[in-house]
Amino acid sequence: MIWLDSHHAAAATLPAGWLIATGARPANLAERSQLRRETARRILARQLATTPDEITITHEEAGRPLLAGATGRGLHISLATRAGVVAVALAPQPVGIDVERVDPAAEPPYATLHPDEAALLRALDADERPLAFARLWAAKEAYVKALGTGFLRAPESFAVRLVSAEGFRVEDPAGGRTASGILRLYENGGQEILAAAMALLD
Repeated sequence: MIWLDSHHAAAATLPAGWLIATGARPANLAERSQLRRETARRILARQLATTPDEITITHEEAGRPLLAGATGRGLHISLATRAGVVAVALAPQPVGIDVERVDPAAEPPYATLHPDEAALLRALDADERPLAFARLWAAKEAYVKALGTGFLRAPESFAVRLVSAEGFRVEDPAGGRTASGILRLYENGGQEILAAAMALLD
């Protein structure tokens, strides 16, 4: 798994995740969706050696994006948007990607976390918790996106383990699955710090 920062960059290997600072500030859900799709189509066209007009993104009933048509056969995608940054993941197996803002003033919502995650955060100094929570939550969102369920799965029903500054594991005994992933911090124009995560089902 690798990260790239430009929609002009093609990945030498997959899985890959792109984090693209667009400079846009979408005002509503429709504008965020349009920004995600337009950015993803440019990235995927470069990666698949075609044109954006040839890239068709549809959705499953539950909302997971699908790369339709012959150009995307056998590939899985995931999309996210936060603070004008568009995240796009492409892989030969189910993949999820998410981006979360690090909010220094926010208290983690412990009731929505797995007990092990809550214990990890409570053991940290208060000034370390916002970053750790953003990384945990990005990883949790990436995992449920890879599953294709979103948070129809209760977020407290599975545990993310931060194994390093760049990696995590997901343990989901109730769902009978595990997953692995990578993490990255991303500064959006020097104004905000974002935590990004990309997850692959094992």
